[in-house]
Amino acid sequence: MHTSCLIVFLSERMRMSLIRPLLARRGFSTSTEKLVASVLFERLPVVIPKVDPVVYAFQEFSFRWRQQFQRRYPDEFLDKSNARGKGDYQIDYVPAPRITEADKTNDRKSLQRALDRRLYLLLFGDTYGAPSGKPVWHFPEKVYESEETMRKCAETALKSIIGDLSHTYFVGNAPMGHMVVQPTEDPSKSTPFKRFFFKSQVIAKNKFNIGKCEDFVWVTKDELLEYFPEQAEYLNKMILS
Repeated sequence: MHTSCLIVFLSERMRMSLIRPLLARRGFSTSTEKLVASVLFERLPVVIPKVDPVVYAFQEFSFRWRQQFQRRYPDEFLDKSNARGKGDYQIDYVPAPRITEADKTNDRKSLQRALDRRLYLLLFGDTYGAPSGKPVWHFPEKVYESEETMRKCAETALKSIIGDLSHTYFVGNAPMGHMVVQPTEDPSKSTPFKRFFFKSQVIAKNKFNIGKCEDFVWVTKDELLEYFPEQAEYLNKMILS
């Protein structure tokens, strides 16, 4: 009995001795270093972006070029096809406006703005690594504790802010990026921590009840970079659009 227990103990020690270097090599913490899961919560565009004038000119040229070589049908055939489907039914299509009231008033708390752009959620309040008692702008985030994975930690962070994840979709299990952050309060006595970014998207929802913060905004990528001047270069590379 004692021999079997000793074998199990030794095999466990050997397994950990093999795993620990792999964890360190991949960048995961094997000590008391703090890990933070941040969520890049985005609303995708809801209307087709405007076509660039150069792209539009090229598409127009390509269409006219193809017209020269297309097959020409008899006029009788075209007349019949044009007459098909005509009747008493008629649908008047009126496109929705691209510029909303939220755009006109620059209401950054609304999701009904910048319809042809992606919007990202930022919170204003206390967060890990910031000076105590001094609120700052940050992403929804949480310090890793005992969650099964960092993805689960990110889900918990977002759920604590919006209350429900039924209208969200997390893109993948792996983080989209990470950075090493030096706490701003007495850096000489504090140790850096790692912040991992996970992407989540809004699904079929126009408004969320945002909690656990003093303020919040939905901003485009360009606007987001203004809130993080020190990390703007890294965030500009991590966020594609």
